[in-house]
Amino acid sequence: MPSLVRQRQSLSFRARSYMAFVLAPQPPIMDWLTDLDATLERSMGFFAGHPVALDLSAVRLSPNAIVQLVASLEERNIRVLGIEGIDPADGASRLPPVLRRGRGTPDIEASEPSAPQAALEPVVKKKEAASLLIENPVRSGESVFFIEGDVTVLGSVGSGAEIIAGGSIHVYGALRGQAMAGAAGNARARIFCHRFEAELLAIGPYYRTADDIGESLRRGPAQAWLDGNTLKISAMN
Repeated sequence: MPSLVRQRQSLSFRARSYMAFVLAPQPPIMDWLTDLDATLERSMGFFAGHPVALDLSAVRLSPNAIVQLVASLEERNIRVLGIEGIDPADGASRLPPVLRRGRGTPDIEASEPSAPQAALEPVVKKKEAASLLIENPVRSGESVFFIEGDVTVLGSVGSGAEIIAGGSIHVYGALRGQAMAGAAGNARARIFCHRFEAELLAIGPYYRTADDIGESLRRGPAQAWLDGNTLKISAMN
């Protein structure tokens, strides 16, 4: 009988990157958890459905203490998918994987030429600014994630909805949900809306919840931007 030869299928692997929120605990840990609880109370479900990394470079914790910290975060519905800032050799088997430190925007490396070269006319490549246009309202529970550039919503953003953009966010209707601009490290990103009723605004790592925003700004056109490390919001008249 002829022998059957089964061809082995080759395995393929690909690299893929994901955006994640990074929590960076500060000592003392119990005080930091108290502050975290206060933030979660003002904005329930802020981390729900998002990957979260834990940056422990500012604290020194034993493996058992890290396990307890991860468990405490899980009790708050925050699931840690990876850890930064510790030696991989110190990791316990019960810990999430140790991550190489991520970066918000890609680095550019320039190498020196080995020999002098003739002067050349510089070639500048202009990349068109990417943008996403959404013509329909973003309803409660929906999430829009566009890291390549700006997001423009012609309708409204409902309560419980979220917009995450690498650039700026423009909402031509009411903004009632969460808007997070500059998610790729663009500190010049802004948030504009025709009617301001947001639950949370963020640009990069800086955010303000509804409780932190004055009532005088509500129900009118507004914009948000970064001034150094301060997130500012003003009316547009």
